Amino acid sequence: MRYSIFTKPYKDTPPALLGEKVRGMGFDAIEFPLRPGYQVEPEDAERELPKLSDTLKNCGVAISSVAGPTDEVCFAGCAAAGIKIIRIMATVDAGVRYLEWEKRYKEYLAGLIPLCKRYGVTVGIQNHSGRYVAATMELYRLIEDFDPHIAAVWDAGHSGLMGEEPEQALDIIYDRMCLINFKNAYYRRTNGYEAKRAAWLRQFTVGRQGLADFPRITAYLKDRGYSRDICLPAEYTEEPEYADDPLIDTLACEDLAYVKSLME
Repeated sequence: MRYSIFTKPYKDTPPALLGEKVRGMGFDAIEFPLRPGYQVEPEDAERELPKLSDTLKNCGVAISSVAGPTDEVCFAGCAAAGIKIIRIMATVDAGVRYLEWEKRYKEYLAGLIPLCKRYGVTVGIQNHSGRYVAATMELYRLIEDFDPHIAAVWDAGHSGLMGEEPEQALDIIYDRMCLINFKNAYYRRTNGYEAKRAAWLRQFTVGRQGLADFPRITAYLKDRGYSRDICLPAEYTEEPEYADDPLIDTLACEDLAYVKSLME
């Protein structure tokens, strides 16, 4: 079992320094954002992902997954670099009835199966609160016909925001999981009681403080003999993008120590 960190905060860190940084923080793997402006551009994945992987390996760090597109270039790049998971989220189209959207999205997933088979790469879909596939049962319904090529990346923080009981949610999805995200969050009210309508914001926080119950989740995982990778997304703000910040390093290290203490 490896502990990985999503390197979204470290967009401008050169690859060798990135490897040294995350290894020094105690992680032995990363989830890499294969997105424009990062260390590898999506269109260069087949050529550059193996180079990035080799550089990180010299620091004792693996790439356990990428957050990226589902085109053939990404699949080929992951295969060349020995990366087994492409993580995505399923955005529900506005103005479309959910079950109709689900039917169309399953057709899209069916179209990815030949690429999964050809390159030996799994597409992992993450639950995400908001206009995404959010509840664990929604995620299960989406992927149930595509085992083992399409799997679940279960996110504790977003499950908590949905108000799910962790044992129940994990019972639903456990056998289809390829990865778990340990992230936490809560709802913060952004206006006063004098307002005619309450306004709420999803606030991402450290593992001890959110709606997801990490001790209950880890107890379940240990009971089931979980041995796959664990990812810490290192998300501690409601902002959609954030720069390299020493506070993120500190909080991510604290969360890593907390999750390890619960798992080990």
